[in-house]
Amino acid sequence: MPNDYISVYFFIHHFYEMHIFGKNLYRQNNKFIVKLSMEIPQYNELFNPLIQALHELGGSGSIIEINNKVIEQQNYPIDIVDTLHGEGPTKEIEYRLAWARTYLKKYGLLDNSSRGVWSISNDKHDTKTVNPKEVVDFVKSLKKNKKDQVIEDSIEDDEIENKTWQQELIELLLTITPDAFERLVQRILRESGFSQVEVTGKTGDGGIDGKGIFKIAGLISFNVLFQCKRWQNSVTASDIRDFRGALQGRADKGLFVTTGSFTRDAIKEASRDGATPIDLLDGETLSNKIKELKLGLSIEYVERIKINNKWFETI
Repeated sequence: MPNDYISVYFFIHHFYEMHIFGKNLYRQNNKFIVKLSMEIPQYNELFNPLIQALHELGGSGSIIEINNKVIEQQNYPIDIVDTLHGEGPTKEIEYRLAWARTYLKKYGLLDNSSRGVWSISNDKHDTKTVNPKEVVDFVKSLKKNKKDQVIEDSIEDDEIENKTWQQELIELLLTITPDAFERLVQRILRESGFSQVEVTGKTGDGGIDGKGIFKIAGLISFNVLFQCKRWQNSVTASDIRDFRGALQGRADKGLFVTTGSFTRDAIKEASRDGATPIDLLDGETLSNKIKELKLGLSIEYVERIKINNKWFETI
């Protein structure tokens, strides 16, 4: 091809790319690189989306409900939603939302119950937005009683430090044998009220690892087939579809248990209209369930003494 035609071709091609991709196109080493996604929002950039989500949920919601509502309202792309924090299983966006919740709680805007339900404080229901810098500055201005250390050092006490034991537990679960993991899931289901729980684990059975019956109020029962995956990465929509294919005509519901996480598309696929419903148990939920049932772990409570200076001043 003559050089003139080549020059014209690349000019048109370049113009087309710039028109389509705009600012997301940049040049590096004589190549045009397309940046397809936005950056993951910082925790302080999530303050207002979080408040907006809570208002949309009626003023309160579980962590999962709040996270899903923020993701839905902000329309974050899949690669943002599915990015893991470190080696997982927690998603980075969930980790930063946890920081956002903690900061807003310290700011006095949010409360949380022992059951993990977060709500807008009673006297703050009219608050729709906050100044992120004002929130951060306020929290950083708080001093710990001991040595005037900035409270930011312990800001994770409410929620984020819990990730430490969860990550340790997930790492342990990744080292046990598949058979042992299936027996653990069997035990969890039995402790949770399932009956006739059996581990099958047959090869060529479409990934079905076991079955059980869950009865509600002694009246209605569901046949449930479950699949267990000791995975560090995310379960995809394709994995859910494969599992559902093995369920057809054999169960009322499915249960997919993993030490990893589920992609956004996998979550949508699990609850798709007109298809056999599949409940999902990711690494974080699994570890919390193990903690709730006190299986293989113990909980230690640390006594914390707080001195009331004002009491001594008025004695």
